[in-house]
Amino acid sequence: MALFGEAPVPTLGSYERAGAVVLANDKLELTVTIHGASLARLVLEGDPEAVNPFWEPSRMTRELGGQAGFRSGTGHFVCVDGFGMVSDEERAAGLMMHGEAHTRPYDIRRMSREGGAAVVTMEATLPIVQERLTRTMRVVDGENVIYVDSRLENLMGFDRPVNWAEHATVGSPFLASGETVVDVSGTRSMTRTWTEPKRGTEDRRLASGKEFTWPTAPGLNGQPVDMRETPRSPHFVDHLTTLVDPGRKYGWVTALNKAKHLLIGYVFLREEFPWVQHWDSFPATSKLARGLEFSTQPFDVPRREVIGATPLFGAPMYRWLPAKSYIQARFLVFYTRVPEGMTRVDDIKLENRKLTIEDRAADKKIVLRASLGL
Repeated sequence: MALFGEAPVPTLGSYERAGAVVLANDKLELTVTIHGASLARLVLEGDPEAVNPFWEPSRMTRELGGQAGFRSGTGHFVCVDGFGMVSDEERAAGLMMHGEAHTRPYDIRRMSREGGAAVVTMEATLPIVQERLTRTMRVVDGENVIYVDSRLENLMGFDRPVNWAEHATVGSPFLASGETVVDVSGTRSMTRTWTEPKRGTEDRRLASGKEFTWPTAPGLNGQPVDMRETPRSPHFVDHLTTLVDPGRKYGWVTALNKAKHLLIGYVFLREEFPWVQHWDSFPATSKLARGLEFSTQPFDVPRREVIGATPLFGAPMYRWLPAKSYIQARFLVFYTRVPEGMTRVDDIKLENRKLTIEDRAADKKIVLRASLGL
């Protein structure tokens, strides 16, 4: 870790015996995989448990007695270009679920210290969709915030619709039954339409294809389900989406472990990511995962379905990537301790290079420095 609050130059490291880059300051340490550029591990300085809020499927598999090594699609990974299943023709052409970006090795373009921040830039070419994705992560001295900038370049000579999601996923032990709650900057929501009562060994518990107001979703048994909570008797799988409040410039989504007093959250531009898909994998093993997936579309479905769909709630469902040009996206992620008695997030404001996080019912407030803003 850094001394006197100064973030050191990023270093090469490993995650699940695969190559990684480590960025750190006096507040936190982030590990980013070279294969897939996934945010895989995040820990706070001085945390005796070194709790990583991100989903680690390989570790969970080993804890259940299985064997597992590195896999793409871990922690917070990026879904470009594609979010969801592929068509038969795309599969035959080699395209995988959730696009190519999380499956490709990245070239490290720079690892440096600039303007009081540790900086790494990683780049990958996506050969099937003929795009180039560049990701830059920054950790600023003395801040609990990580800044992620992305640039997606079209290598083809025609405009095209793009499917893009930031598949931010939290997991056990940070995600714990009866302890971890999720909040989001929106109320208008819908459950995903489904035809099968189970997905694997997990039961569906939400009514299919129903509108509702966050956080109270309609249950299959006719009873309401509080989607903020992590169930105490897990054996469920849920899929739902929330439209980010159209009146806001910034969207946000958070996960708070009330017992451990730890909070992770994301802030992003609503015009870039107008949706948050909630994917809840709550098996009876208690190896839980929950996706807080801010995206260009409401659900992870094939691109034909997205492009041909009637707009949901009147909101856009994809972005345009111009010919031989590029689009950009920027978000920040924060990880911090919270005071005793804080049980929810009612609002997040990004003003004057500060993040203000409020629990109004408990009259609790956290202010974090966010010097680079959005």
